[in-house]
Amino acid sequence: MNDSLVIVPTYNEKENISKIIHAIYSLDKAFDILIVDDGSPDGTASIVKELQTKFPKTLHLQERKGKLGLGTAYILGFRYGLDKGYAYIFEMDADFSHNPKDLLRLYEACSSPGVDMAVGSRYTRGGKLENWPLSRIFISYGASIYTRMITWMPVKDPTAGFVCYSRKVLETLDLNKIKFIGYAFQIEMKFATRSLGFKIKEVPITFVDRIEGTSKMSGGIVKEAVFGVLKMKWRSFFNSYGK
Repeated sequence: MNDSLVIVPTYNEKENISKIIHAIYSLDKAFDILIVDDGSPDGTASIVKELQTKFPKTLHLQERKGKLGLGTAYILGFRYGLDKGYAYIFEMDADFSHNPKDLLRLYEACSSPGVDMAVGSRYTRGGKLENWPLSRIFISYGASIYTRMITWMPVKDPTAGFVCYSRKVLETLDLNKIKFIGYAFQIEMKFATRSLGFKIKEVPITFVDRIEGTSKMSGGIVKEAVFGVLKMKWRSFFNSYGK
């Protein structure tokens, strides 16, 4: 077993899943991979099972029945990673919007003294967006500014989904207190991490819009993020995210 686990939630990612797995395994550092598949009707899980014959010790699969939400997929992965003893646990998309090579930079940042979480950031100095329509850039960047105003959180890309956690963060956090399951989940995890006194470091990345497959963005996701931030901030006055 390696010291790092990359969690990749999937739903209908047959075009990307084999390529992303091989790209991670081609890196200079060894990573284990956990695919959390929400019952993809396109056969994503079947492709992973075939690859497990090639990578039996490092490629893991958790199958769920139906779309249960991004947040619950990651929390399942966090619990799996903690139970198996990994020191570093990553969040990553399957569609190559996150460059697998940047896993190395996130690992380097998170394993540095005094750092507990590393965030692959589009909006810190050096970060970029590629192939995004202006409307989506406006929504994403606007959400980051809005979140920072409400939470006072010094993270320039609070909705980022390319993240490395040190084990102690996830051990200290009470995962049962994380309420959001859509993209607001990403905001809440960073907010909870910071509220418990952990140090977050942003690592500039280039985020590329998916080439194959279908985007999971929806109006409901945006609504959850907008109103969820207010609810999250209000709850924080009365409850800690710690165990």
